[in-house]
Amino acid sequence: MIVEKFVAPASKIASRRLIVGIYEDQTVAPRALRGAAIEPMITRLLAAKELSGGVGEVTTLLGVEGISADGLVLVGLGARPKFDNGAAFAAGVAATKRIAGKQRDVVALAVPEGPDEERAELTSDALRALVEGVIVGTRGPGLCKKEPSRHAFGRLEVVIDPASGMSLDSAHAAVEQARIVGEAVNLARELTNLPPREKTPRLLAERARAAASEVGLSVEVWDQARIEAERFGGLLGVAAGSDEPPAFVVIERKCGAPDCPTLALVGKGVTFDSGGLSLKPSSSMEDMKSDMTGAAVVLATMVAAARLSLHVNVVGYLAITENMTGGSAVKLGDVLTMRDGTTVEILNTDAEGRLILADALAYAAERKPARIIDLATLTGACMVALGSKVAGLFSNDEHFATDVASAARRAGERVWRMPLDADYKELLKSNVADLKNVGGKYAGAVTAAKFLEVFVGETPWAHLDIAGPSWSDGDSAAQDPGGTGCFVRTLVALLMEKAGREGRGY
Repeated sequence: MIVEKFVAPASKIASRRLIVGIYEDQTVAPRALRGAAIEPMITRLLAAKELSGGVGEVTTLLGVEGISADGLVLVGLGARPKFDNGAAFAAGVAATKRIAGKQRDVVALAVPEGPDEERAELTSDALRALVEGVIVGTRGPGLCKKEPSRHAFGRLEVVIDPASGMSLDSAHAAVEQARIVGEAVNLARELTNLPPREKTPRLLAERARAAASEVGLSVEVWDQARIEAERFGGLLGVAAGSDEPPAFVVIERKCGAPDCPTLALVGKGVTFDSGGLSLKPSSSMEDMKSDMTGAAVVLATMVAAARLSLHVNVVGYLAITENMTGGSAVKLGDVLTMRDGTTVEILNTDAEGRLILADALAYAAERKPARIIDLATLTGACMVALGSKVAGLFSNDEHFATDVASAARRAGERVWRMPLDADYKELLKSNVADLKNVGGKYAGAVTAAKFLEVFVGETPWAHLDIAGPSWSDGDSAAQDPGGTGCFVRTLVALLMEKAGREGRGY
């Protein structure tokens, strides 16, 4: 999709649809409609509460006098005091979902005024989130439908009012960044929504190779022989029950400075999770094609970093396998030896993600990055604790935890810091091995994170348990059912912050 920027009154832009944001407590027509013939009517409807400005509420008006567009799409931004980048993103998705069901050659988006009356213009971060939402909303989950249910626009025109006071340079940069990041989110969503037979470990690894190579990233794909040579006992153990061999992918971007520190991104890539011999109920398997979301998010982030030309050193590690029930599957009571020599007694084969991440984290830590962050659809326990909208954030480093939480806030995504106290490790003690792979009945998300912590050593590390926000069961105004592509935006914000402020990478 082509994205262009215009400085003009929004009402004068000829397009199929003109998207205009309104706030929940707004009493006068938004700036984009002032001076147009429809302004008095919009003001009356707002004053009478006939138009809702709730986040994601959409009203479409056709054939509006004084508007050059064929139709006007009013989308709610929520209450001004609560407006943030999450609301901006949701508004963008909701507006696009309403109008992308048909092919549109040109759609215009009027940049709304800011929520702060003392600051009339929208911040560049909020503009970026809004446009990211618009891009994401053009892609639906129906990858296998005979006819697509959603269509990208031929051209999106982002319209800046000349009277807004917005810096044109910052607006231009924000819109271009949003296009790249929005497309990266959709890449992660597409990979998550693919049927399992279309993303076996080999196929997903090859897709990662192609996507990374296309943007000039260095990429290695390890086959089973290489994985065996590297002593990835956890990854091999989980893969043993499948006819499909595992894969391990290393993707690297270097900024060029020899002293530039490196951020390592590690993603869980279980392309289908049956639970192994600790078999899941059938209903719990229905969305298990999404158990590779962490790997998809890492790949999409790496692609975005390259396309944004971020001055960072960043390496992505994707541990990819199926977890199946074949005759060679790991049994309860078996002991696996991880990359770093740690032995693990298997007491639940459905706690497989931590086993493949253990190898990946140990390998990443050996390469001495400045920091490591992993993303995994790891535990149902985290959903019990935090619900389906919030990811659990665990870290062994206060400064890094703060940086990750801050990046999530800037992106408009939600995390909650969880405990990682030393005594939780007591729950992982085994009588026959160094560790067991489950900690018992309680604190499942915490003991899973505590297990992972063993393999990073002293490296500053953060773990995002994204089991909840990675997948949406239902359809809503601002979200499709299926994979969400969550935390691509957070990771990009984390990388952009370092690249922008320090100028030398992570």
